[in-house]
Parts: sequence; C-alpha cells; structure tokens
Amino acid sequence: MEFTIEHQWNSASITHDPVTIYLKPASEGLQMDISAPFFNDPPSPLSPAGEPFHGLWEHEVVEVFFLNSEKEQYLEVEVGPHGHHLVLLLSQRRNIWKECLPLSFQASITEKTWKGRALIPWEYFPPSVDQFNAYAIHGSELKRTFEALYPIPEKEVQEGQKPDFHRLEYFRPINFNALIGDEWKEPASSLWKK
Repeated sequence: MEFTIEHQWNSASITHDPVTIYLKPASEGLQMDISAPFFNDPPSPLSPAGEPFHGLWEHEVVEVFFLNSEKEQYLEVEVGPHGHHLVLLLSQRRNIWKECLPLSFQASITEKTWKGRALIPWEYFPPSVDQFNAYAIHGSELKRTFEALYPIPEKEVQEGQKPDFHRLEYFRPINFNALIGDEWKEPASSLWKK
C-alpha cells in the first residue's frame, strides 16, 4: 500500500514534493518505508539516534496512526530523518498508556530528501485496526507546517482552529487483509490484553 501526503491539516495544498509512506507485511510485523523531502528545520533532536525520543513531534517528523475505531484504541508511530522514533499506545483520544516502546528504525539523508524504514511489531497494534491516518510536520515558529494524509475538510475548518492529529473522526478505512491476504489472521497482542 502506498500513501502520499499532499495537503496541509486544513486541506490546503502543499507547495513541495510530498511525503510518501509505503506499507507492506513482514513476518514479525508491518514494514513502513518513508520517502520525504528533507527540510532540516528544526535541527536534529539532541539525543542519540535509534532511541525513543519523547517530544519528537516538536521536530521534523512523519507520524502514522492505526486505529480500532470502535474502542478508540490506537497506535501512533513517529519517525524522523535523523533516526529518532517514538511509539505510543493510546486508549481513547490522547490518553497515552504506553510510550517510548522500542522500534527497529533506520533513516538516511541525501541532500534534499530522507528515507526511513521501520518494522512495527504486530504486538503494538490494537486488535481489529480498521482506520488509519498519517501526518508530516516540519519548520520552526511561523514556518511550522502540519500536513495530513486525510485532512479536515476545508468547509469544516473553523476560524482560529489549530491542527490536531487526534481528530479520529477524520481517519479513513484501512484493510490489513487487502494488504496481507484474506487468510491473514491478526496475531494476538499481549500488550493490548492488559
């Protein structure tokens, strides 16, 4: 599956090459590949690459959300061009109950683009994921730009409204069986049984 982020959070068109996200199955989980423009703004977080970084959303980042819409349980995976990541498990809107989970993630920068590859363990996904959204953030202060795969429709944006990536009502369907095959059965997650 391939997804391209072509709009800002409020449905305005972006003015640069888009972020593209590729999802494909792997035996241990879901492989996520990122191809994105590199802005280098803000600069790299001041922590070692390869480790979870709380607050990654304040840097240049791509974020992917996988939602069980009935129970409002979701997985948030954030990755950045400098090799940092953040994995959050949420139950109900914005209610983080597990964070900074380990993730196999590598990133590389080539002039004006960056590429990343993450392997998201099946264990991290809530049961019965049926919806999805993805976001990209870059820039500092007044140049801060928030982009969304499935943005808020322009006619629904209210004056003074700010971007909010936890607007679950704007997520759209994703079908893992279409990606992996009709025979695929979702592995049970001990994390989400707790």
